[in-house]
Amino acid sequence: MASLIRIPAALRQFTEKRDEVLVDGVTVGEMLRAVTGRYSQLRKQLYAENGELRAFVNVYVNNDDIRFLQNDATPVSENDVISIIPSIAGG
Repeated sequence: MASLIRIPAALRQFTEKRDEVLVDGVTVGEMLRAVTGRYSQLRKQLYAENGELRAFVNVYVNNDDIRFLQNDATPVSENDVISIIPSIAGG
């Protein structure tokens, strides 16, 4: 089943400037693996060397943070939208 992943402006340079990518998967983890498989440079931005999502990368299914759901095992349906939201530091 294909669902939509929204790509923030800061990461679009790694997705051929696409702001949305349609990928197949039934969980958030499957979808993230699909998008990083298609855009390998994006993987380095989202995942640490140990394979875990980087601490500053937040992922939402619709409006829900996956950390409060089932993390990368969170199920997705065809109408769900996955948003990648990197934390931005500044002062």
